[in-house]
Amino acid sequence: MDTQTDGRRWHDMGGQDAGPISDDQHDFSLWEKRVDALMILCSGKGYFTVDGLRRVLEDMGEEAFETMSYYERWIASINQNLIESSAYTTEELATKMAEVEARGTTYGDASLGK
Repeated sequence: MDTQTDGRRWHDMGGQDAGPISDDQHDFSLWEKRVDALMILCSGKGYFTVDGLRRVLEDMGEEAFETMSYYERWIASINQNLIESSAYTTEELATKMAEVEARGTTYGDASLGK
């Protein structure tokens, strides 16, 4: 629950001290690169807009920002927008996820890829 009284939502930190920010570069894992590619491809096809992605991200709630990584939040937002735009249904997604899970570890650990 948002306890701020200045009219801002919990994720709006504009002007507030957020602490130090690391500017160290890091290598992106394969799955993170795929999230970026998926976002670019799907937005280019008109499935969603930046505003649509942002709406879902902002509506996730504070817990998502505390427990999910940046790219986990982005793939959740992309997925929600694709469902809302009728790119696929939740049933179709569940079926595909079961198929992928049944493959086992045939692709190795995708998080290690670069």
